[in-house]
Amino acid sequence: MAKTVAPLHCIVLAAGQGTRMNSELPKVLHAVGGRPMLAHVLDAAQALDAAAIHIVHGHGGDQVRAWCERDAAGAARVRWAHQAEQKGTAHAVQQAMPEVPDAAVVLVMYGDVPLIAPATLQALLDAGRRTLAVLTVELADPTGYGRILRNRQGAVTGIVEEKDATVRQKRIGEVNTGFIAAPAKRLRAWLSKIRNDNAKGEFYLTDVVALAVKDRLKVATVTAASADEVEGANDRLQLARMERRYQAAQAQALLRAGLTLADPSRFDLRGTLVHGRDVVVDVGCVFEGRVELGDGVHIGPYCVLRDVRIGAGSIVDAHSVLENAVAGRDCRIGPFARLRPQAQLADEVHVGNFVEVKNVRVGRASKANHLAYLGDGEVGSGVNIGAGTIFCNYDGANKHRTVIEDDAFIGSDSQLVAPVRVGKGATVGAGSTIVRDVPAGGLTVCRTREQKTYPSWQRPRKKPKA
Repeated sequence: MAKTVAPLHCIVLAAGQGTRMNSELPKVLHAVGGRPMLAHVLDAAQALDAAAIHIVHGHGGDQVRAWCERDAAGAARVRWAHQAEQKGTAHAVQQAMPEVPDAAVVLVMYGDVPLIAPATLQALLDAGRRTLAVLTVELADPTGYGRILRNRQGAVTGIVEEKDATVRQKRIGEVNTGFIAAPAKRLRAWLSKIRNDNAKGEFYLTDVVALAVKDRLKVATVTAASADEVEGANDRLQLARMERRYQAAQAQALLRAGLTLADPSRFDLRGTLVHGRDVVVDVGCVFEGRVELGDGVHIGPYCVLRDVRIGAGSIVDAHSVLENAVAGRDCRIGPFARLRPQAQLADEVHVGNFVEVKNVRVGRASKANHLAYLGDGEVGSGVNIGAGTIFCNYDGANKHRTVIEDDAFIGSDSQLVAPVRVGKGATVGAGSTIVRDVPAGGLTVCRTREQKTYPSWQRPRKKPKA
């Protein structure tokens, strides 16, 4: 008969105000890697296949719930517990316990510790299925942390806080991280016995260690691989340090997977990057959402790519911004180009400096190399769009489409007033304002024939300041 495994209930403490952040935003919603710290913690909990995740909220709880219901993956598994008054970590855990069955195993986590590794949590969970398990870490400088106390046999006897530690105890390098795992029934009993007869008048979760020892249980410990993964962010400085650690880890993983980064310390990933072989990313680039780069793609310095797919062999030159866009193979984009949502470039398209494309499909081998705006339309294959060309797509109330058929040539400084269509192989002379459909082939020009000068005309002048 198969052995029944106790269901996992994760309790995430997220009620802290985070006063040192000096922000109206709840602490757990401050971002690391482009996502709230709480999102990373929930990802780690979900990686363990938790039966339920209980978020204990307090300060800014409405904002936390609104974010979770809108953006968090697997939000259906989340249950909410309100800590109206912050009376300590044990008190916070107690707010969630009524929804936790006795048959469960409980894993207590923290919403401001986003770098915690699922593998570390799994080890803690495995150790805490029958007894209390505590996650510890070895620090060269343990100042400020609760020290793990052990007897001569190495068994845990308790945790002493910094302010209560003796000189000898302060030399202990093994410290408490706050993460624990325990059978729910035992944890419930221990929580009911915790008192708040301390300087702060709070109920400390660390007191469960002494209670477990009193019950003659052997307290298990799991040591975190590094201090980075168990560090919380209490102020902006810690948050900034955490961001760089997160980005360094992302860069290292990508480098090992074959991506070339010109300088790993000047790279930011705020989402997911999928890449082919021989992809090169220059300095100062930011990737957000889901970005896919085909084989041999080269991203120049200081580019921003958000939810973008780029085909093999394409080049994105410096200072270009791409969002919700698709580019085919062997395209050339930038420098200083902008692809806005629904821009779709076929293979071998060139979009050059100071060209903006929005909601336009551009056909194979078409070019807009300089100073153009293409908005709401379709461009065929083999089209040349001259410098200064504008798709006049907006009439103040509605957007209209411009269609340019294959092999057309649009001269520089032309305005195409939508809705309008330029026929296959047509040429529009430079400086034209096109307000009606252009037939296929031939040359269409629309500009004044006579150049006039008004010698008495004067530019408006600003009134002098009083």
